[in-house]
Amino acid sequence: MRLVVDTNVLVSGLLSAHGPPGLIMSEIMAGEVSLCLDHRILLEYQEVLSRPCFSFEKREVWMLLAAVQAQSELITCQRLDISLPDPDDLPFLEVALSAMAEGLVTGNSAHFPSKMCQGVRVLTPREYVDERLQSR
Repeated sequence: MRLVVDTNVLVSGLLSAHGPPGLIMSEIMAGEVSLCLDHRILLEYQEVLSRPCFSFEKREVWMLLAAVQAQSELITCQRLDISLPDPDDLPFLEVALSAMAEGLVTGNSAHFPSKMCQGVRVLTPREYVDERLQSR
């Protein structure tokens, strides 16, 4: 399964290994799903994880990003000429479309109006985990 994971899911999964975001991170790190991203998403992951409010050590952030990148597909994507409610979310949608990902997992579903997502399935972490459990 190919997924695009919004930064908020990554951060939530790191802050608590329990719950849907933690399970998603475990699947990514175990290679059970293929995380699709591009250089803009990697930079956002790095910028957010480096914020002092999270108190993650630089070395831990570097090691995590190296592991995430090793378990990911780097996608070259087509740019979209649309405006999402949060312009910083556009790379996630562009990667999901270009990668033909099965889903874009985010804690901010409202930032991805269905009429603008061109068929990309936008799932909350809970919806994703529930679907995975049902398919097993």
